[in-house]
This record gives sequence, C-alpha cells and structure tokens, in this order.
Amino acid sequence: MTQIVPIDTPSLGDRSYLVSDGSVAFVVDPQRDIDRVIALAEQHGARITDVFETHIHNDYVTGGLALARATGAAYHVNAADPVTFDHTPIHDGQVVQVGSEMRVRAVATPGHTFTHLSYVLETSDRASAVFTGGSLLFGSTGRPDLLGPEHTDELVRAQYASAHRLADLLPDDAEVFPTHGFGSFCSATQSEGERSTIGREKKTNPALTGDEKSYVDALLAGLDVFPAYYAHMGPANTAGPDAVTLVEPKTADPAELRARIDAGEWVVDLRSRTAFAAGHVVGSLNFGLDGSFATYLGWLIPWGTPVSLLGSSAAQVAEAQRELVRIGIDRIESSATGTPEEWSGTAPLGTFPRASFADLADVRHHRTVTVLDVRRELEWVDEHVAGAVHVPLHDLLHRLDEVPPGEVWVHCKSGYRASIAASVLAAAGHHVVAIDDEFDRAGQAGLPMAV
Repeated sequence: MTQIVPIDTPSLGDRSYLVSDGSVAFVVDPQRDIDRVIALAEQHGARITDVFETHIHNDYVTGGLALARATGAAYHVNAADPVTFDHTPIHDGQVVQVGSEMRVRAVATPGHTFTHLSYVLETSDRASAVFTGGSLLFGSTGRPDLLGPEHTDELVRAQYASAHRLADLLPDDAEVFPTHGFGSFCSATQSEGERSTIGREKKTNPALTGDEKSYVDALLAGLDVFPAYYAHMGPANTAGPDAVTLVEPKTADPAELRARIDAGEWVVDLRSRTAFAAGHVVGSLNFGLDGSFATYLGWLIPWGTPVSLLGSSAAQVAEAQRELVRIGIDRIESSATGTPEEWSGTAPLGTFPRASFADLADVRHHRTVTVLDVRRELEWVDEHVAGAVHVPLHDLLHRLDEVPPGEVWVHCKSGYRASIAASVLAAAGHHVVAIDDEFDRAGQAGLPMAV
C-alpha cells in the first residue's frame, strides 16, 4: 500500500514528502538536512530510489543532490534547468516507474518559475495524488514575482494556466500535496488548510473559481516583500549544494563573545523574547527559536556576517544550526550555552521592559514617546497607530537613523518581530520598550488608529 508521509519544516513554511510502497520510496523537494529523510525511510523499511525536484527553490537550499548521492537514487531535475551537476533530466509528460506499484508523471506547471514541474502519482491505473511544489497550493498559488518584476506578468498568467491544467488533467479526488503555503513567503497568500483535493481546490482556490483577470489583479495587489536571503538560494541550488555536517560549534567564553560583538559580528540569543528582555549580553540580538527564526535572521543579516549562537542548552544551539544550514548559513563561528550571566562574565547585563498596548495608551497620557511599527507595508497600510513611525523590520538596520532619539516603544503584530527590533535598537543604544501584545488590542486599549 502506498503511503505519503509529509516532512514538515514549519520554520520555513515548507513540506517535503516521502512516498513509499513499503519496499522502495521516492522523495519530493527534500530540505538540506537529509538525515531526517534517511531516518524516515529506514523507519518505513523503504529504499529511496528516486528524488524529484519541482523547481529551483528560492526559499531554501535543497538537499536533493546530497540525498541522491547518499542513497544512490536518481535525481530528477527539469531538463530545462541550467544545472551542471549530475542529475537525471526529466521532461513534461515523462513517466518514471518507482518500484512495481508507483508511477510518477511530470507535468509542466510554469508560474512560480518558468521551468516548474508538478508530479502526478499514479497507482492502480489512476492518478491518486499530485505534488505541486509552488504551483497549486491550498487555496492559493505560489507567488510569481521571485524572478524579478520583468517576469512577473508573464509568470502570473502562466500560473493561472498551470492551475487549470492540473484541474483539467486530474480527477476530483486526487489529493494535492504542495511544498509551499504553510507560512512560506513563496506562497502568494497563506492557508490554514492541512489537506486538500483537486475537487476542493476547484471550489475554493481563486485561481480556479474566477477569470484570469480577477485572479491576476487580486494576486498582484496582495503581494508583499519577501526575505532578502532568497537572492542567494537560486544560485546555490543551481550550482548543486553539498551535503552538510552539523558539527557542534566551538565554545566561546565571555571575552571572545564581547570581541565578536565589538568586531561587528552577530551574536544571536536563541531564547524567548521574555527571557531576552529580562537579561542578555549587551549587543547581542534576539532571534528566538519559538518563532520564524531562520526566516528573519536570514532576512536581516548582511550576507556573510559571522554568526555565534547563545542557547540555554546544546540542543537549542543544535536546532538553530540545523535551521540555518537550510538557508545556506553553514558556518557557525562559536556558541555558548547556559545563562546570560555566564555569557557576560563580569559585565552587566542588558535589559529592557516589556509592555502591552494598554500600557502604551496609559503612558501617552503622561509623556511623549516614539511608537515604532516594524510590520510590513501591507500591514501598515491596512491599519496603524496614529502618529507611529513606520520602519519595517527588514529595513531597520539600514534605517536606524530614522528612529528618533528618546524612549521608543516598538511593536509588530504579536511580539516576535518587535523583540528582534528591540534587540537591534538596544544594541544601537536606544532606550527601548518592547510591546509584547496582539496588535488587534491596540484600538481596544484606546489608542487612536489610522489607515
């Protein structure tokens, strides 16, 4: 019996898939840390014979080549993709037999990229599932603007046509298994769905329920910025990423950590925003593992800046290291575990207050403070606190001079991005208060709102 096992990477909003008949298996769009894929195949008693890539990814470094080399599997990449590493070229309409029970049919579905492929799983002479990568997602499609504005119009129309091609080609009960759409910025919009079928998408997906113009206009109007590190993923994947070894970083003492901070390196505190605000190494930055850690670190960091990690435990550091290799940050200069007092040595710790929107409303009755909104542009345009200064988090490092001196109360939608921003501001010497609250409560607290 064929079994499809999703392999979640929630921090990046992606899923890979292991598909097994109990003897052999194939994998679709594997992430860079292939050890978990190999372990999963072993659990299912299956030998990986084939690896399929839906497209040259923009949001993570693929593990496809490394997995194929480690297992001896055939690595199927679109014949039109300009890659130079060893692979098995695959074309639209080509069928690959996997074991005795499974056939995988490639279907050209351009839109997210020009050479995007979806893969239809055929068992018992019927199409039972389709792996859609960044094409047809749950209630959405992959975004068409990652290759540059000069290609967006052509790709968005191709994306519409590709969604219809899949809907026309496959039966309504065929299950849909996308790679993106679970929080990835590769998705045009986000969905709460966990499962879907072609029939369901025909009823709910804007690419299939309306005309092309309505789909194109709505999708393009809703596109927001995407992480800066995406610029490095396509070239890395085209070149053929090597396998990674997750070797534990060397331990740094307080003197080394201070020297690294003073040299302009990034010393990243992985603890929660609550713990960081209560005490941290002065100059360190807070990217908590309890949020979209790799996405925001990769978005903000000047590419190539040396990174050191601070965690409560070795397991926390190892988790962060695993997340970072997925976006091509392979080298961790050093790490330290324990408490901020141990990391800081004899130097005093940095702290800053946390507050709610109700606290902000109260404070504004008594004194003037700067309110800094670090949400993205579309969030700001929708609604914001009247009189706030708007600098999106991803621009903050380059626009610190736009933050007024004095007391700064920084907020986002729910607190995670605000803590990152607060750590950046504190490291730059600002008197900062982190609003750890839901933005929906701002108006309820009596703060004047604007659109």
